[in-house]
Parts: sequence; C-alpha cells; structure tokens
Amino acid sequence: MKKTLSRLKYLYQKASQAGAEYYNAPYRAAIARARRDEDDLFMLLVFSEMMGIPNPAGWYCMELQPLMLERFHDWHTRMGMERSPLDNFRCC
Repeated sequence: MKKTLSRLKYLYQKASQAGAEYYNAPYRAAIARARRDEDDLFMLLVFSEMMGIPNPAGWYCMELQPLMLERFHDWHTRMGMERSPLDNFRCC
C-alpha cells in the first residue's frame, strides 16, 4: 500500500512538472528578457552611484512620487517607524 502511494505521488509530481513546463515554455524567453532588463537597470544604478554620476532613473521616478506619497504612511509604520523618517516630510 505504501509503495503504491509513493509511486502515485511520484507520478503526480512528474505530471505536475511536465504541465508546468508545457504552460511556461512560451513565456520563458519573455521572462528571461524582463529579468535581464531589471538586472541591467540595477547594475546601472549601483555603478553610477558608486562613481558619483547622478542617478539617471531619478527623472523617471519623479512621475511616481504622487502615487508613492499616498502609501508612504503605511510603509513607514509597517517598517516599525512611528513617525516619518524624513525630516522635511511629515505625513502623520
């Protein structure tokens, strides 16, 4: 009985892996490309900061500021900070 259950479990795992491969295969290249793009951006930000070059992504992030300000209070309380960690920005 135990041997049959372990065999069925093994077959189920193999079928699950095969199904995942079948459904994920068309998207594998797109996922790899997106990951590579994220890694490239991170590398650019780290090395530009290290060399003293102004952050090129800062200009693009300015558009996100109004959206992020709405969630700032929730973020800093979740991180364990009672008050805003920024001196010139009070949210509570």
